[in-house]
Amino acid sequence: MKRNIVWVVMALSTACGSSSEPTPPPTSAAAAPAIPDPAPPQPLGGLAALAPAHFDRAQATLGQRLFFENRLSGDGTLNCSSCHSLDHGGAEDRRVSTGIHGQQGPINAPPVLNAAGNFVQFWDGRAADLEAQAAGPVGNPLEMGASWDTVVTTIAADESYRTAFAALYPGDAAPVTQDHITHAIAEYERMLVTPGRFDRFVGGDASAMTDDERRGYALFTSLGCTSCHTGPNVGGTMYQRMGLVRDWFAQVGRPLTDADNGRFNVTHDEADRHRFKVPTLRNVALTGPYFHDGSAATLTDAVRTMGAFQLGRDLTDEQIRLLVAFLGTLTGDVPADARPAAAEDTTATPPAPSPATTEPPIPPGGPRS
Repeated sequence: MKRNIVWVVMALSTACGSSSEPTPPPTSAAAAPAIPDPAPPQPLGGLAALAPAHFDRAQATLGQRLFFENRLSGDGTLNCSSCHSLDHGGAEDRRVSTGIHGQQGPINAPPVLNAAGNFVQFWDGRAADLEAQAAGPVGNPLEMGASWDTVVTTIAADESYRTAFAALYPGDAAPVTQDHITHAIAEYERMLVTPGRFDRFVGGDASAMTDDERRGYALFTSLGCTSCHTGPNVGGTMYQRMGLVRDWFAQVGRPLTDADNGRFNVTHDEADRHRFKVPTLRNVALTGPYFHDGSAATLTDAVRTMGAFQLGRDLTDEQIRLLVAFLGTLTGDVPADARPAAAEDTTATPPAPSPATTEPPIPPGGPRS
């Protein structure tokens, strides 16, 4: 059974999938606009409808079980939700991800909620789709630390899995394969679409947002935030340089790592150094800490930093308060049937990292997530 989820949202300013960088705005604090009046709901002509990729309900149900399956990790302690918690906006509440044996990687895991709406996956865009993204962490020695051959053998040895794969992927002599496992997980992730109050507001329900939230939305657009955070995901449509108008990396206060190179790690083009996929702002109130290195502890910190280094504006406390209020309207509900039954939830809490593994080298294949 296939279900087409139609998600109606604001058509924001730039075309989906563009990788061009907008012209930097004026850098003087005086150029920041005054706080605008509350934004009105947009008429139907100002809206765009997005139909995410269809997903197969039965395959997604199998993928849901796999998403919470500890046997996908090398030591049986981790699963996909260990770094992509449904209760944390599909992300994690740590600065960087913790893998098997308490190993810590160099980068913060992006949210899996609404990831089907991103034009590429991972911060550096090295995965073209959800299937490719699902394959990476399992074999990464710093993350789930398994081998795909072992995972396939283990899953195929479970009669209930073997029966399910045979029914859902018929015609193959060996229905349990890496491709089928990652496809099922990707189908489950396509379920994870979370429209919220903002979508009701732009659909014409003026009561869905408070005056402060509407002022924050008007400020978000007038400041130029929609130059990068555009489209139905309010992001996820392009690459952008971290530190577009001011040098963010000059003030991070730590040695730079390969993870800081961003898209450069994929293209080896110097023009792509420090460029990253613009993250979705969907559920952003839940997904801290922020940025690829998890260096912004709060959403207030993140908004202040974005104003300074991406827009060249020193935002006032009141502007930041209103922007944070607006961003809270992008929080949505995880579909009820996306959560596992309590008996099936094998979510593991990763062990505490040992001091010797807090700054590991990046394994072959690039940084995680």
